[in-house]
Amino acid sequence: MPLPVIALSISDSAMRDLDKNLWNGIYVPAKMKNNSKTSAVSIRYRGGHTRDYPKKSYEIVRDRRTFHYNAEFDDPSLIRNALSLAFFPMIGVPAPRTKHVRLFVNGEPKGVYLEIEGVERAFFRRRNLGISSLFYAVNNRADFGLISSESNRRKRSLLAGYEFRLGASSEKTRLKSFIKGLNVLRGPSGEAFIRSRLDADNYLRWLAGAALTGNFDGFEQNYAIYRGGKKGKFRMIPWDYEGTWGRDCYGKIVASDLVPVSGYNALTRRLLAYPIARKKYRSILREALEGPFAEKRLMPIVEDMMNGISPYVREDRTRKWTYGEFAREPLIIHDYIRARRAIVAKELGNQ
Repeated sequence: MPLPVIALSISDSAMRDLDKNLWNGIYVPAKMKNNSKTSAVSIRYRGGHTRDYPKKSYEIVRDRRTFHYNAEFDDPSLIRNALSLAFFPMIGVPAPRTKHVRLFVNGEPKGVYLEIEGVERAFFRRRNLGISSLFYAVNNRADFGLISSESNRRKRSLLAGYEFRLGASSEKTRLKSFIKGLNVLRGPSGEAFIRSRLDADNYLRWLAGAALTGNFDGFEQNYAIYRGGKKGKFRMIPWDYEGTWGRDCYGKIVASDLVPVSGYNALTRRLLAYPIARKKYRSILREALEGPFAEKRLMPIVEDMMNGISPYVREDRTRKWTYGEFAREPLIIHDYIRARRAIVAKELGNQ
């Protein structure tokens, strides 16, 4: 089945503004043709270190909905993000939908990109999830701690590392109070405090997803936290998962035991200090090993994704990886899954 085509038209002046504001997150106007429909859109560059790359990633707002178009420049498979975000719902965690597309800018082919659904009001509405607030964890200061790992001093703001996306201004105070309370309270009162404000089942499933996929950067950033549901508890959503399945976010092959099975960050340490949470986490991991986190479940998805983009990757001259490296990726992902399963099974057996 042919990949969908996304064609962007950006004026010369808008392109100059876009390039001039590479790091400022400034939107410029553009036209977007998708399935023969042309729409007015706003576009800006997105990403962290990847903004300096020759192949840029974009954020596009169309009809008040946000979509990310990721170049996945460091991932030779082009599917790690997509595979991760397909895996999370398999263990009960909502995640953005994705699809691969062919991107053109002013008639110039940019190659294969990954379209990722934005986490915003429409995301929650589509899944019938209530929402009162939404924050993006945009850097490693979003570790739920009181002390900055960079300065080893108390943070000036407990919302350092977060980008407030929606909700009443009082929601900022709620999140700050939660972070402070989980770090200060101990024993039964600390456990009761966390459970009264956090959807622990969702958090532990999210934690398992980050640990199983091997996202080293996924515990202190690259997530969204929102408050929703009938009880108004905090919940987690994953995003930016290209550094997974045996490679880091720069594309380097890493050891399958790089990421601790229990993950890390201040909230994880506090929550897993309580026996009932540790028991639940072990149960979630066992369910994953017996079900979705297995070669027989995941490799057909890998092969389907890669077969769908293979003809276009072969023709794509904008990537830094060769087609031969792309073709070897299923084996690397397969070996990672097998090795990671063994690591997790051994740790569960030792507990």
